[in-house]
Amino acid sequence: MEDHSRNYRNRGGRKPKANPSTHRYVFRLNDEENAQFLTLFEASGLHNKARFIVNTLFSKEIKTVKIDKGSVDFHMRLTSFYSQFRAVGVNYNQVVKLLYMHFTEKKAAAFLYKLEKQTAELAVLCRKIIELANDFNNTHLKKSKGDDC
Repeated sequence: MEDHSRNYRNRGGRKPKANPSTHRYVFRLNDEENAQFLTLFEASGLHNKARFIVNTLFSKEIKTVKIDKGSVDFHMRLTSFYSQFRAVGVNYNQVVKLLYMHFTEKKAAAFLYKLEKQTAELAVLCRKIIELANDFNNTHLKKSKGDDC
């Protein structure tokens, strides 16, 4: 019987690896990043930087973040609307003060009645916007606990 483990001629050198690493990746670091890398490498206790990088990449969980442009746009518009709503509140306070300063109490009360009607409509609109924002948040932004995305 012939020994199949010695199908190659012994010409010196290392024995070929069973699963050689043939894929290579190159990346560059600036001075600050390199200092941080070397600090982490020395703290690891490994003697080979390539082994350190491979161990770091595959032994730790890498989290990815997917940014939904529509969600970001919705959030920005809602934030903008909220700031406009606050501005209306500030203006409301200023109008009430001006009404009582420049008009009689009866006339100021008549104007305030009209302003209150508009404010009530604005409050209903605000509640609807908050409901829509909460619905959007619950359906599109929050992940269930079992989701691993």
